[in-house]
Amino acid sequence: MNHGTFKVFYRKKQENERVNIMSEKSNEKLKNTEIKNMIEKEFFDFFEKQKEDKLKKYKRHNQFVKKQQILFVGSSLMGWFPINEMQQTLDERYIIYNRGIPGYVTRELLNSMEQCIFELEPSKIFINIGANDMNTEDYKKEKLIRNYDEILTNISERLPDCKVYVMAYYPVNAKADFPRVNKDSKENMFKTRTNATILEANEEVKGLAKKHNYEFINVNDGLIDEEGNLKEEFSVEGIHMWPDAYALILENMRKYL
Repeated sequence: MNHGTFKVFYRKKQENERVNIMSEKSNEKLKNTEIKNMIEKEFFDFFEKQKEDKLKKYKRHNQFVKKQQILFVGSSLMGWFPINEMQQTLDERYIIYNRGIPGYVTRELLNSMEQCIFELEPSKIFINIGANDMNTEDYKKEKLIRNYDEILTNISERLPDCKVYVMAYYPVNAKADFPRVNKDSKENMFKTRTNATILEANEEVKGLAKKHNYEFINVNDGLIDEEGNLKEEFSVEGIHMWPDAYALILENMRKYL
């Protein structure tokens, strides 16, 4: 093999090696993407199953409720409210049921109003729904308000004598670093769910409450720091809250109970 032939051979060998390396990297990237997608699908399926199970449990619980009582309804920000424990500390006796479901968006509540609201025939409803709508890539304020309007319309038609308190959305904290939240997760959590978005939605929801002759209530006093964020000490990961935050919220709600 002469020198020129050897150079051509060596160059082709290097090119083949580069192609192989790139192919291996591409396959590895594809494999990692497939694994990531599989994990995300498994998590999504598990989460959806949890919501289905919660709804089935509420359906069974509703057989034993006392009608014409107080109802809390919404997503996890309502579902995590430990009202069953906290109402025991109140001077006056109340019966308060919680039908919040973690992960719920307005459309899901629309599809399950029988189990979450109407079967209980409440005399008062405290509703906080729509925060999860803001946490989607295709979030549209108009869609949120349209669904919320339909929810309130259904309540007014089915429960004309029920008092409804439409709650302001709680603030979030996208600034603080929480141990259980990595950088990527944090970016996804607060991509569209910002305090500016929340304040804008609050104004729209306030208008909806007025339209239906319901009361819009803001019970967030004491939750917010000087920069307008949810106080770090009150939050689990920037969105959900610890029980001491709910104790403060309940104190702010007492005059409405």
